Amino acid sequence: MARRTRTSPWARLFATGVKAMARSTSRTTTRAVAQSLKAGADALKPPPGPGAWIPGMAIGATGARRYRLYQPPGTKFGERLPLMVMLHGCAQDAKSFATCTRMNRIAASQRFAVLYPEQDRLANAQGCWNWFDTRSGRAQGEAALIMRAIDQVCLLYPVDRTRVAVAGLSAGASMAALLATKYPGRFKAVVMHSGIPPGTAHSSLSALGAMRGRRSATVPIAAAGTTGTAWPPLMVIHGGMDPVVSVRNGQAAVQLWADAHGATASQSRSVQRGKRHALTITDFKSGRNIVARWVEVGRLGHAWSGGAAGQAFSDAQGPDASRMAWAFALKQFDA
Repeated sequence: MARRTRTSPWARLFATGVKAMARSTSRTTTRAVAQSLKAGADALKPPPGPGAWIPGMAIGATGARRYRLYQPPGTKFGERLPLMVMLHGCAQDAKSFATCTRMNRIAASQRFAVLYPEQDRLANAQGCWNWFDTRSGRAQGEAALIMRAIDQVCLLYPVDRTRVAVAGLSAGASMAALLATKYPGRFKAVVMHSGIPPGTAHSSLSALGAMRGRRSATVPIAAAGTTGTAWPPLMVIHGGMDPVVSVRNGQAAVQLWADAHGATASQSRSVQRGKRHALTITDFKSGRNIVARWVEVGRLGHAWSGGAAGQAFSDAQGPDASRMAWAFALKQFDA
């Protein structure tokens, strides 16, 4: 008769624990997979509102970047729409930025297309555009990929390549400024919201000092004329209470544009609309032309002014930055 092997209480307890851990791990893995699939499905859904939300990818010598193109409903054959390029900030993507700014809602009523290039998390773990990394060439490489996306949508969709404006928030604003100075002939207007002027940083370490307003732009003033094309008109929107990017950066960007074009400041004017945050507007003109516009929203922090409520990096109490950006761009298109 075979002898029965006795199992110690500790061994039985260990075996029970292993089984429980296996069941727990299985449940955790299942939940993680389900959450990942749900997040992926949500990312594919378009932002609220009518119109087409078209995926695409721009590929160049320095890599590839995804993008989304918003096309308003009822686009007619042969129609050529103006294009607003929207560059998101850190910890955002194309969809969250579209939801935050609600630019698509304006595009649907005013009839223009909106391009949302998207930073790859492999290029920057926080999803920031590497606007500062000019020494290594990463900033210029990302700028080239964004231009490739613009060229692609102008070729494949009913977009007018002669009426293109670019706007961005935070790191996206800094990249927008870099695009405008590197490819000035391609844009009719540039809008920086809570960003840093070009030439202020050349590495991640110097970018931290620039964000606090402790560095000056080193872009030569002559840069505005070296390509034979003046920089496009600039509008800067910045919060007076921004704790992330010093308001001094917004002032420096406007002054950089003004100096490059020999513009002088006009009389500032204050605007208060209902219960929204008050703002102060100062235009810098060369002759009759607005070279730069400075919009300071006194009680705004580091957020898109007038953005959707409940969204990250959005302040619903601010004046509508999306409408201001489009109105500024439209004025340049008409000119």
